[in-house]
Amino acid sequence: MRLVQFTNRRGERRVGAVGADGELRLTTREHTVYDLAQAAISSGISLDEVVSGQLGDEREDYDAIVAEGRILPPLDHPEPARFLITGTGLTHLGSADARDRMHDLAHGPEAEMTDSMKIFRMGLDGGKPAEGEIGVQPEWFFKGVGTCVVPPEAPLPLPSFALAGGEEAEIVGLYLIGPDGTPWRLGFAIGNEFSDQVTEAQNYLYLAHSKLRACSFGPEMLVGTLPQNVEGRIQILRDGASIWQGEFLSGEANMSHSIQNLEHYHFRYEMFRRPGDLHAYFFGAAILSCANGVTTVAGDVFEIDVPVFGRPLRNAMISSEPVTVKVRQL
Repeated sequence: MRLVQFTNRRGERRVGAVGADGELRLTTREHTVYDLAQAAISSGISLDEVVSGQLGDEREDYDAIVAEGRILPPLDHPEPARFLITGTGLTHLGSADARDRMHDLAHGPEAEMTDSMKIFRMGLDGGKPAEGEIGVQPEWFFKGVGTCVVPPEAPLPLPSFALAGGEEAEIVGLYLIGPDGTPWRLGFAIGNEFSDQVTEAQNYLYLAHSKLRACSFGPEMLVGTLPQNVEGRIQILRDGASIWQGEFLSGEANMSHSIQNLEHYHFRYEMFRRPGDLHAYFFGAAILSCANGVTTVAGDVFEIDVPVFGRPLRNAMISSEPVTVKVRQL
């Protein structure tokens, strides 16, 4: 089952399940995925069962929703500050190679082994522990809160201070914290974590600054388990023509960490188990266009196509005007 959130032509929020014909079949009672998930937890049944029990005869044209700019992220919170956006990296078998290429571009190929490669090798050795055991901890970063999530098809703002803006195609785990503090995994989506890899390549300690806050995921949420092997393609379009494309592999079969190990190290913090909060956790990118010599410019469109997640995620990159912030003494 794949779920979509959108607004209808009256401005009302709705949830639809994607049908085999591409149409959306709408839920009849709860009109947000957040409310559907809350209903599933309180009823003691799966999200799939709650949605299936609410699907009525009402349908919407998916293509029209996208064309008219009415698509929303597949999960959001009524209080955006309670939607925590975080992520990890160096979790894929191809990710360390991309990071090392970034490092070579900034410091030359003769530089000593990077901290990125050291962390990656730690993950290879201990990122997939046996059942009941705890593996090595991954890299981790805080991206922002729900206000930084850009809907699918909407533009990703490139700050004036950024040295670059590049896609990071990643699977995103989506979670709701239950009333007793239990993290419930609702499903997965494809995401563009969007970062300034030039700043990151200067020094690994700039990782936090390289995370440009804005990101996008969707348009669909895959309910249920993630396939072991996930295949996708990234394409960068400029003036309607492709300037670069690359294929990538994800899913646990192609990762150095298990999903369970990543989740353990995120949700071990009590503050990340606050009842009613949502979490979007980016699981890391396998390939990067910047590591293949691509320099993006304003107006470029990032397209991430992963068939298991349905419709591709598309966002254009736009330039933001410089902002001067002055702190005043109170």
